[in-house]
Amino acid sequence: MIYPIVKFPAKVLDKAGAPVKQFDEKLAALVDDMFVSMYKAHGVGLAAPQIGLSLHLAVIDISVGEDPAQKIVLCNPEIIETSGRQHEEEGCLSLPGFRAPTTRPLKATVRAQDAQGKSFELTGEGLLARAICHETDHLNGKLFISHLSVLRRDMIKRKIRRMIKADEWD
Repeated sequence: MIYPIVKFPAKVLDKAGAPVKQFDEKLAALVDDMFVSMYKAHGVGLAAPQIGLSLHLAVIDISVGEDPAQKIVLCNPEIIETSGRQHEEEGCLSLPGFRAPTTRPLKATVRAQDAQGKSFELTGEGLLARAICHETDHLNGKLFISHLSVLRRDMIKRKIRRMIKADEWD
C-alpha cells in the first residue's frame, strides 16, 4: 500500500509519537509500505507521522532503493551522540518544494530497535547522519524548518498559508 504523504501544517507533524510496542507481522507490513511510499515520493527517509501515524517509527534508505542493504528501520530511536557540523540544503516530503541550508551534526549515533524489536546502535556520517537526525526530529514533533532562522521559517510558513488559501497546497 502506498500511503499519501501528510503535509505541513497537519497536527500529527507537531506532536511526539507513541513508542512502538508491538513487533509483529502488522509492523513488518507497515515498514514495507513505508519504504514503498518513501520511494514513490523520491525520499531518503520517511517517519510514521508523515503518513498520519503518531508512532516512533521511521525508515531510511540513502541509496533511494538502489542498494537493499542500506535499508534502515528505526523503532523508538534515540540519538545518543553527535559530533561535528554540516551545513547543507535540506528538504522534507511534508514540505514539498521548500528547501533550505540547514545545520546538522556531521556524525550521529542512534540507539533504536529494528522491526523485530532487536536493539542496535548505528553511527552515520554525512547524508546518513542528516537523515537520522531529520527522521528522529519528525518522531518528536519537529520539522527541519525549526532549525532555520525565525525569519526564514516564518517566510516559509507564510508562503504555505498563502498557498493553502489559494487552494494550491493539496
